[in-house]
Amino acid sequence: MANRQREIQLKFRVTPEERALIEAKMDLLGTANMAAYLRKMAIDGYAVNLDLPELRELVSLLRRSSNNLNQLTKRVHETGRFYDADMEDLRQSYDRLWEATQKILRALMKIQ
Repeated sequence: MANRQREIQLKFRVTPEERALIEAKMDLLGTANMAAYLRKMAIDGYAVNLDLPELRELVSLLRRSSNNLNQLTKRVHETGRFYDADMEDLRQSYDRLWEATQKILRALMKIQ
């Protein structure tokens, strides 16, 4: 009997769908050794949850800002006037966008 370097065996069950997903990912990496793949993923792999409420907030801010900018552009074309209050509203809107972007970047930097 050969002396094995790895003497502890781990077992777990998967559904046929999960096995197909594992095999598809192995194909993408060009590996056929499932044990080596699963060992590598268990040790070095990442499980990342990117459900960031900050991202939803950023999308909402972007949508509102683009609507406000479109309305302002339409009014300037119609009246030829641009007010200081309009510029202040735009500046505040972009400040909120930048703050939301920074929150997301900080959250992403925490992912190791």
